[in-house]
Amino acid sequence: MKHLYEKAPGASKTTLLLLHGTGGNEYDLLPLAKRIDPEAAVLSVRGNVLEHGMPRFFRRLAEGVFDEADLLFRTQELNQFLDQAAETYAFDRNQVIAIGYSNGANIAASLLFHHPRALHGALLHHPMVPRRGIELPDLTGTPVFIAAGTNDPICADVETKELQALLEHANADVSLYWLNDGHRLTTEEVEAAARWYRTAL
Repeated sequence: MKHLYEKAPGASKTTLLLLHGTGGNEYDLLPLAKRIDPEAAVLSVRGNVLEHGMPRFFRRLAEGVFDEADLLFRTQELNQFLDQAAETYAFDRNQVIAIGYSNGANIAASLLFHHPRALHGALLHHPMVPRRGIELPDLTGTPVFIAAGTNDPICADVETKELQALLEHANADVSLYWLNDGHRLTTEEVEAAARWYRTAL
C-alpha cells in the first residue's frame, strides 16, 4: 500500500497509523499526528480504492452504504500490511494507534471489529458502523475516542451512538466527544482528541 513512514524522534514505542478521508492522501493527517503525539512514529497510508479518482480505503455502493465484501477484503489487506510494515520498519506491532477521519475512521473501526489485536487504541473522527449483525471480538482494555458532529449530514447521531454501544458491549473503553458541527475535521475535536490521548494512552 502506498504510504509514508516517519521514525519516532525519541524512545517512544508508539506508532500512529493515519487513515485519511475520501479524496485524501497520506499527507493529510500529518499535522494532526504532530498535535496528538509528536514523539510517536508515524505510518500514514493511502487507500487502495479509487472513487471517481478519489482515494478511499474500501468501496461503497452509495453514500453511507458500504460494499461489505470489499470492506472485509480491504480490512484484511490493511491488517496484513501493518504486519509487513512492522517488520520492514522494526516498530512494535502491539503499539499501533489508529487516527482515522471519515472513511479512514471506518476502516479503523473495521479493524477493531475483525482483528482485535490489530490496534492498541483508536481515535475515530466522524465514523460510521462498519458492519452490523456480527459478534465483535473481546476488546477489553482497548481505548477508543470517537468525535462526532451533532449536525453531521453523513453520520447521524444514532449511528454514532450505535457504534459506541457496539464497542462498549465488546468491552472497549470508549470516550465520545460531541461538537456542534458537521462532518468536517475541526481544530476543536483535534484538541479534544489530544487531551484524551494524554490521559487514556
